[in-house]
Amino acid sequence: MLVRLLYASRAVDTRPEAIESILQQSRHHNPCIGITGVLCYGGGIFLQAIEGGRMAVSDLYGHIQRDVRHKDVVLLKYEEISERRFAGWTMGEVNMSRINASILLKYAEKPELDPYSVSGSVSLSLLEELMATASIIGRA
Repeated sequence: MLVRLLYASRAVDTRPEAIESILQQSRHHNPCIGITGVLCYGGGIFLQAIEGGRMAVSDLYGHIQRDVRHKDVVLLKYEEISERRFAGWTMGEVNMSRINASILLKYAEKPELDPYSVSGSVSLSLLEELMATASIIGRA
């Protein structure tokens, strides 16, 4: 059974090398366990959707909750799915430099990434729009 999990967290280390390390680890590890997804990072905040088998997603989320590189980990949405939305990405990355502020403003009170202030459904809609507008890089 396929599931999708959406969560938010705050980065403990906001240096570009630390963020890249998380992405590289995801891209290396996720294909082995059948995980696909997308990671959005901006202003010290991660918004990530992960898809795959129920046990693989559950195990990965548990690992993220214990990962010292994340704090304030919050589950935004969890659902059973019939198909993946991010199947083409072992872990896509949202290119924040390509995002028009009006897209962020469409989904929130301010033109900034803040999944803590909106619902999980709104955050997922934002990720889908970013995917549709080619703001996601790192397709693998």
